[in-house]
Amino acid sequence: MRSEFKEFALKGNVMDLAVGVIIGAAFGKIIDSLVKDIIMPFVSSIFGNLDFANMYTVLGDASGVEDNLAALKEAGVPVSAYGSFITVTINFVILAFIIFLMVRQMNKMKKEEAVVAPRALAEDIVLLTEIRDSLKKK
Repeated sequence: MRSEFKEFALKGNVMDLAVGVIIGAAFGKIIDSLVKDIIMPFVSSIFGNLDFANMYTVLGDASGVEDNLAALKEAGVPVSAYGSFITVTINFVILAFIIFLMVRQMNKMKKEEAVVAPRALAEDIVLLTEIRDSLKKK
């Protein structure tokens, strides 16, 4: 069982997956910062001080609690924080678009390699044919 696990864990696909997950987590933080710190302030200024982080609906009794999201959550008042959902959705759309662009670029590079490979193969075949023909003459 130990050797099977070692073989599984050290396969290239597992290592590639691990690297991808780590890079993906870091990239997600970068996108989160991009949305919170760069994009959302522009959106807020265009739509007049719109702050998605503070958009919520109180679902329970909030008497005696300060009217802000953090205080309501701390007091245990049921709150629907739909603004956070909007922000996370925007993060996802941006991240998905960037990943789409990366995959698209990788596919273009693979197509270019596929076009180059047959030429190299053809040169090898020509060279082998010449060697064969020269051996036949002797």
